[in-house]
Amino acid sequence: MESGNQVSDPPGRTSQRLANLVGTLIALITLTVPIFAIAHFSSASYEPLLQSPTQLIPRTGVED
Repeated sequence: MESGNQVSDPPGRTSQRLANLVGTLIALITLTVPIFAIAHFSSASYEPLLQSPTQLIPRTGVED
C-alpha cells in the first residue's frame, strides 16, 4: 500500500446505506398509512350516524 493513496469506503458501503434508507422509508410508510386510512374512513363512516341519531334508537310497540 502506498502512502499517497487515500482509503475510501468499500464499494458495498454505498448500497448498504441506500438499503437502510429504503428499509426505513418502507417501515415508516407501513406504520403511518394504516393509521391515516383508519382515521379517514372511520370519520367518514360515522358522519351520517351523527346527523340522524334518532334512527339508531329502536322503536317499541308503544305509540305516544
